[in-house]
Amino acid sequence: MTIDDSNEEIVKLLKEISGKLDRILMQGTSAKESDDGIFDVLDVMTLLTLPDHLRATATALFELGSATAEDLSEKTHKERAVESNYLNQLVRMGHVVKSRSGRKVYFSIGEGLGK
Repeated sequence: MTIDDSNEEIVKLLKEISGKLDRILMQGTSAKESDDGIFDVLDVMTLLTLPDHLRATATALFELGSATAEDLSEKTHKERAVESNYLNQLVRMGHVVKSRSGRKVYFSIGEGLGK
């Protein structure tokens, strides 16, 4: 593989990432925005700073809106206990909101996104 091939591959991957982030932002346009128009919830830069495993969980949760750890495990193909751990880490970091409905625990990114 030449340097030009490597550069082309990097550009291709960056375009894919950019497209995915654009889709995430478009889905989140109903999110609560601050006065300067920047989301008060998990923004793109914060998403990029998360470790891969937490970013995958946060992205899947963003797509689902509101979900249980079991719902997320079906989407990400990870064990429910693993997703529960990741979700609780995101709650402690302040990126995810946790709520209970009966015996089920639901997670969502910010207020109103999953409702």
